[in-house]
Amino acid sequence: MFTPLFHGLREAGVGVSLREYLTLLEALEAGVVGADTEAFYHLARTILVKDETKIDAFDRVFAKVFQGVAALSGEGPDGVEPRDIPLEWLKALAELTLSEEAMAEIEKRGGFEALMDELRQRLQDQEGRHEGGSKFIGTGGTSPFGAYGYNPEGVRIGQHRSRHRRAVKVWDKREFRDLNGDTELGTRAMRIALRKLRRLARTGAQEEVDLPETISATAREGFLNVRTQRERQNAIKLLLLLDVGGSMDDHVALCEELFSAARSEFKSLTHYYFHNCIYEGVWRENARRRTDQVATLDMIRTLPADTRLVIVGDAAMSPYEILMPGGSVEHWNKEPGSVWLERLLTHFPKAAWINPVRSDLWRYTESTGMLAEIMNGRMFELSLSGLDGAIDALRR
Repeated sequence: MFTPLFHGLREAGVGVSLREYLTLLEALEAGVVGADTEAFYHLARTILVKDETKIDAFDRVFAKVFQGVAALSGEGPDGVEPRDIPLEWLKALAELTLSEEAMAEIEKRGGFEALMDELRQRLQDQEGRHEGGSKFIGTGGTSPFGAYGYNPEGVRIGQHRSRHRRAVKVWDKREFRDLNGDTELGTRAMRIALRKLRRLARTGAQEEVDLPETISATAREGFLNVRTQRERQNAIKLLLLLDVGGSMDDHVALCEELFSAARSEFKSLTHYYFHNCIYEGVWRENARRRTDQVATLDMIRTLPADTRLVIVGDAAMSPYEILMPGGSVEHWNKEPGSVWLERLLTHFPKAAWINPVRSDLWRYTESTGMLAEIMNGRMFELSLSGLDGAIDALRR
């Protein structure tokens, strides 16, 4: 009966192997979970999903295969199509969340079967949107079916989140939708993506216990002999250049999240700021950008060539800022921005440009296409799928 789940996950790109599917069946046969839908969901997700970015796809397939609370259909503002709720889901959830008084109220109405029969009948009778009242499905009011109202034994439909926390079942909840590859990122999802850019090496002092060697040495010598080794740390060095000011003000929050994620994942992180395009100077503090700049050539000479270069900016500027001396809007630049970018790419061959603007809008800004060409196509949108592409470029 779980074959549709296996095929559905593979079609959705989750990448489930036959070995993992058999492991799930073995776990069920061993009685790891009982007749508990929520426990089965967590068991299946733990065994079948290897990549956190695939959890949203797993949720959608699971809901569809087991006629769950929501499935994407392209209908409605959130693409959520109502489906029948299995009665065992309602009963199991009710036992966990409802008080004895609320359970008694449901039994007075004839139990879960009667509650769902009443819902189906009202769906057939209702002809349009309804607001308020106590019978039809809609918003507000005291009907047992709908959103943003109150009923002690209600079924919530289409509501963003609980208000009274009394619904029997939430129909359209997916906790991991923010990890979808086409959505913008939060710091947590960025950190998950950035972890792919890791090369672990043992560095520093010998402060980490080497358990296998400790056991071996203890067995050989007949007494406890604790052996240590260097800690494994991310050996990747990262140079982060961040565009600030002007049109980038619209993307401050998202870029702050990226900076926070990068700083937490890379011990060897160097960052500087620039405006629009990179010229002969960059700076560490925006408040002192006029008086305390670092020469771009000094930055290049200081950092080794195996440093990964990541430039973050919307690439929106006048083409003169890229192509012409004196094109900068802030100062007289003796050399065009393209010359400085070429110097950076020559010294740091592993580089990527991350753009917070959606990729379908890039064609409306001539400078974006010019910079993408200078970057040899290594410009990526600041979404999960785009960040994955950037990391692949930095690893090659």
